Amino acid sequence: MSELTHQLEVIKRGCDELLIESELVHKLARGKPLRVKAGFDPTAPDLHLGHTVLINKMRQFQDLGHHVMFLIGDFTGMIGDPTGRNATRPPLSPEQIAANAETYKAQVFRILDPGKTEILFNSTWGNALGSAGMIRLAAKYTVARMLERDDFAKRFRSHQPIAIHEFLYPLAQGYDSVMMRADIELGGTDQKFNLLVGREIQREHGQEPQCILTMPLLEGIAGAEKMSKSLGNYVGITEPPQEVFGKLMSISDPLMWRYVELLSFRPLDEVRKWRAEVEAGRNPRDIKVLFAREIVERFHGRAAAEAAHADFEARFRRHELPAELAEVRVPGQEPQLLTQVLKAAGLTASTSESLRMIEQGGVKIDGERVSDKGLKLPPGTSAVLQVGKRKAARVTIG
Repeated sequence: MSELTHQLEVIKRGCDELLIESELVHKLARGKPLRVKAGFDPTAPDLHLGHTVLINKMRQFQDLGHHVMFLIGDFTGMIGDPTGRNATRPPLSPEQIAANAETYKAQVFRILDPGKTEILFNSTWGNALGSAGMIRLAAKYTVARMLERDDFAKRFRSHQPIAIHEFLYPLAQGYDSVMMRADIELGGTDQKFNLLVGREIQREHGQEPQCILTMPLLEGIAGAEKMSKSLGNYVGITEPPQEVFGKLMSISDPLMWRYVELLSFRPLDEVRKWRAEVEAGRNPRDIKVLFAREIVERFHGRAAAEAAHADFEARFRRHELPAELAEVRVPGQEPQLLTQVLKAAGLTASTSESLRMIEQGGVKIDGERVSDKGLKLPPGTSAVLQVGKRKAARVTIG
């Protein structure tokens, strides 16, 4: 594999969209470090794992030898970005922005290499732009183009108010790219419009337009909606190690792979090996443990990760299982549906009851809640199956 191919594989890992790939190949082929931009408005004092999807990608760029620019949007934060909302997000006070920005700076270096990270504040050039400069910037885009942005269009059609200053946000974000001379900008999928505006503003200023890389919005631990503190489905990077470990162990097996792809620093070859092993019969719980330990170690250190793992295992044995477990063997040389295994092991009266209990979140394998009604257990599986709080058995297939 050539170096350029390797870089593209790493850059595209877990991404939703890369625009324009041919342009990025051309930039990489020059052999010079890319100027990589990602901006964060300091709208909240703490970061959760959903925020780190972008920061992880920045770290990958650093490991590839590129120049990472972490932009704190203290100027744009005062405008207020309505992305993903039905009403205007209230702008923050300068005091709130300053306090949150300091917290961001402290937390991001748990992931990024501080010696390879340039921290920038867009108030540096935003405040200097002045009224005349803002008018010139606003003249470079039309209202019709702004209304192509999905959330603006929806609010316009539903007669919800759109304040004039909200149109300034994408322009100010694009102007950041000009001042930073960005080669590529990273953002969530909900930022695609703003990132594309950056390309146009750079062209207007005679610069080569940036490529854009959008990353998915990480689902919360329940798997339905995106990770959010307000929804209570988040994993905070400053939460206690035991809390982080336990939350990550609670995610479903299918969601586990999504988290590994977006959050793990493990090499792609190793992740592919894990997938093959699980398909061949390895317990997904083993992978979840490795992943949970990696995340806790990243934010709290190796000793904390080991302690959190030991604590989880102790609590699992002490609280979630009956004192005596029945040993049940379910014969068969082919993978068997979990619903049928539960019935054969005497843990449910019928497969329909098995389905109902899975739907209600009442079935666990080795302490992990199961949501996949079509899950099959391969021959050789030996695991603790639980239905509700009172029924459990160690079941072996084969």
